[in-house]
Amino acid sequence: MFEELNEVESRFQQLNVRLCDPAVVADTALYTKLMKEYSTLSPLIEAYRAYCAAQKDEEEAQALLEEGGDRELHELALGQLHEAQKQKSALTETLKTLLLPKDPNDDKNVILEIRGGAGGEEAALFCGVLLRMYLMYCAARGWKTEFLNANETELGGYKEVSLLISGKGVWSRLRYESGVHRVQRVPETETQGRIHTSTATVAVLPEAEEVELEIDPKDLQIDTFRSSGAGGQHINKTSSAIRITHLPTGTVVECQDERSQFKNKDKAMRVLRSRLLAQKQRAQDEKISSERRHQVGTGDRSERIRTYNYPQSRVTDHRIGLTLYRLEDVLDGNLDLVLDPLLSSAHAQELSHTAKGPADGE
Repeated sequence: MFEELNEVESRFQQLNVRLCDPAVVADTALYTKLMKEYSTLSPLIEAYRAYCAAQKDEEEAQALLEEGGDRELHELALGQLHEAQKQKSALTETLKTLLLPKDPNDDKNVILEIRGGAGGEEAALFCGVLLRMYLMYCAARGWKTEFLNANETELGGYKEVSLLISGKGVWSRLRYESGVHRVQRVPETETQGRIHTSTATVAVLPEAEEVELEIDPKDLQIDTFRSSGAGGQHINKTSSAIRITHLPTGTVVECQDERSQFKNKDKAMRVLRSRLLAQKQRAQDEKISSERRHQVGTGDRSERIRTYNYPQSRVTDHRIGLTLYRLEDVLDGNLDLVLDPLLSSAHAQELSHTAKGPADGE
C-alpha cells in the first residue's frame, strides 16, 4: 500500500509543478484535466501526509522512552506514543478506503426515476412522498434538480416522475437507492383504519454523455402527443409531449414536462441515453463474479430495499438490517441517517474483497 502511496505522491508533486507552468495554464482543456486529477488526489495525499506525521511522532516518542529520563518526561512521551498510534490506526483505514478503485460514474450527474408500484392511488401518493424526500435531501446538499418528466394523478400523487440531479458526489451518495421502496400506513381514503402496504420503484441512473453511447437515429421512433395529467393550462391543448422508442431494445421514454416539443425531445433523449448506458453496464456486470458484487444490494429495481412504516415511525433498510425510529426525519430529507451506514457497509465489503484478493478465475 505504501509503495503505491509514494507513487501517488510523486504524481501529485508533478501535477503541482505542471499546474504552475504558464503553457499549461494557457491550455484551458489541459489545465482543467490536470486540475481535476489534482483535486481527486488531494484527499488521499492529505491523509497520507497526516499518516507520515503521526509516524514521525510515534518514532520520536519511542526514542524518548528508550532514553529514559524523569517521570514527567516519560509520561509525556507515553501519551504522545499512544496518540500517534491511535492516529495511525484511524488514518490507515482512511487510506485503504481512499485507495479503493474509483467508480467511473462518481463524477456524473444522475437521473432519478420514481414509479408507482403495487397499491394504485396510494402508491402514486407514496411516489410524491419519496419525491419530496429526495428534493429536500438535494436542497440540503446544495445539489441542483431539474424535472425531466412528471405524470401526476388527480389526488396529487405521481404515476411516474423523473429528475436530473447535478452536483458533487451525487452518484456516490444515491447509487444504492435503486430498488423497491415499501410503505405501510393508513391511507386517507381508508375508512376503517386498516394499514395498507404499497410500493414504489426507484431507479438511479448515471447521466450518459453523448460520447459514451452512440445512438443511430434510424433506431428511434419518435411520436408526439398531447400532454396529460392533473393541471397546467397547456395540458391537452398542444402536441408538445414526446415519446421516443428505441427499436432494438424496446425501451420507451416519454417527456411532457415542458411546453416546447424541442425541449421535451432533448430531455427524453437524455433519459433514453442514460437508460441504455445502464443496460449496457448491467450486461457487463453479469460477467463479474458474485463475490465482487456489493453485498448491500445489486441495485435491481425488483429488489425490495426499504420499508417506511408510519404507525411505528420506523424506517428499515433490509440490505444491512438497519432499523431507525426516525421516519419523519428521514422523509424530511435527512437521508444521511440511512445512507451513511449503507455506504459504510459498502466500503467494508469492498475492503474485505480487496484484502482477500480477486476470486478464482477472475
